[in-house]
Amino acid sequence: MTNSIDDIVQADVLLVTGSNTTEAHPVIGLQMKKAVRQHGAKLILIDPRRIELAEFAHMHLRHNPGSDVALFNAMAHVIIRDGLVNSEFVAARTENFDALAAAVQEWTPERAATISGVPADQIVAAAHLYAKANASAIFWAMGITQHTSGTDNVKVLANLALMTGHIGRPGTGVNPLRGQNNVQGACDVGGLPNVYPGYQPVNSADMQRKFAAAWGVPDERLSLTPGLTVTEIMHGALTGHIKAIFVMGENPMLSDPNLTHVEEALRAVEFLAVQDIFLNETAQLADVVLPAASFAEKEGTFTNTERRVQLIRPALDVPGSARPDWAIITDLANRLDANWQYDSPSAIFDELATVTPQYAGMSFARLQETGLQWPCPTPDHPGTAVLHASQFTRGKGLFHAISYRPPAEETDADYPFILSTGRILFHWHGGTMSRRSPGLEAIAPQAEVEIHPTDAAALGVTVGDWVQVRSRRGEVTAVARITRRSPVGTVFMTFHFAEAAANLLTIDAVDPVAKIPEYKVCAVAVRKAERVSAQ
Repeated sequence: MTNSIDDIVQADVLLVTGSNTTEAHPVIGLQMKKAVRQHGAKLILIDPRRIELAEFAHMHLRHNPGSDVALFNAMAHVIIRDGLVNSEFVAARTENFDALAAAVQEWTPERAATISGVPADQIVAAAHLYAKANASAIFWAMGITQHTSGTDNVKVLANLALMTGHIGRPGTGVNPLRGQNNVQGACDVGGLPNVYPGYQPVNSADMQRKFAAAWGVPDERLSLTPGLTVTEIMHGALTGHIKAIFVMGENPMLSDPNLTHVEEALRAVEFLAVQDIFLNETAQLADVVLPAASFAEKEGTFTNTERRVQLIRPALDVPGSARPDWAIITDLANRLDANWQYDSPSAIFDELATVTPQYAGMSFARLQETGLQWPCPTPDHPGTAVLHASQFTRGKGLFHAISYRPPAEETDADYPFILSTGRILFHWHGGTMSRRSPGLEAIAPQAEVEIHPTDAAALGVTVGDWVQVRSRRGEVTAVARITRRSPVGTVFMTFHFAEAAANLLTIDAVDPVAKIPEYKVCAVAVRKAERVSAQ
């Protein structure tokens, strides 16, 4: 997030898109509700489903899944056409505006309406409301990024913030809500295949020399070639390019797309090791399972969605033969002759701070009292609540001229429904932890398929019926939930349930830049089915 959770209540307008915030990010959802109810903010919700936030929305634009670029290009068109551009901000702090203006010239609200399904007058009204406010903030989550156009989706949202000057001030900004508690931290410290800690590029010879010196290894030990993403690793396992896979704290046998393909890859690889706290579906395929400590049993840091680095402390003893992740990895590295000398998470963090500019002023001693938001470049720096207050990291903000591309897979006569996937409040991700909670399992015990009443009637399906959902990659059977929450022609499933794994259906087509799979759109067929006794 460019901004902080606390300043959500300072926004006059909240534009929330691709985020079921109250269920996937309930603490932030509470702040949004507070902004609307207690501070008079107006909420623009852009989401195909009628999620809980719709009850708080001043406007709810229910667009067709995968039509985001068309919709936001049209909003940009309106802002330019109607003289709502913050010309002073654009002139002083941005570049490439003319290219953007030319790109969106033909994206009239009427044109976008034919693709997005959102009436043209609603597009105009949303553009005016966002642009005219003193402080408008954009929030998104995986409903924006989990598309083959995910990078483009983010860029067109950034265009809106730049052209209106809604960035660099409290109550504004572009605010991605991270999908898990330490996704931000994992990315910050190098958990991406193309960067070192601090987002310093792997393919830079300067960075190669910097990190080789810091780690005491020859330059040539650090490759200049970026690594592979998860989907690329799975393809590599099937071609024989990848010989071994080490999975830590993840369950790709439920959370990755096209699970049949994933299982084939994990069975084909020569060696599979899993480091986790439970024997989940992926661990059951492993050659070696390393028992790890849970979040409540170890020391370290989490960096949350607002860039706040927070110290975590063990509340429980580590059970059985489980060990903290850092200890397992250090031991493994030293068996591979790495000669690592870490004796604590604090020592690892100290090294991290020396090579990561954003974390340079942090230490466990400083984090004892309170969390710090990066960038925090010096030991006396208070942290940064709002990014880009006076300038952008690259100097000037860059507008991007983006063309609309349809989803990788669209509906047809054989697969007439769009399937979208997501989460519910009561379970988490692959369910490795939450489905072991008797209370949560009692509240949400089984997989459901959201179907609009019109579609249900045409299919002869009533509440509680079993339905089969089938794509070009697989099929699952789950219980029908008849609701207007999902629009006509769209069905929705969560991916928490191994016995009805939605990712057997999803497509493994990826965004060409970020390599994120298109979980949010695939074509499926739906029919009434017999009850499944195993469930």
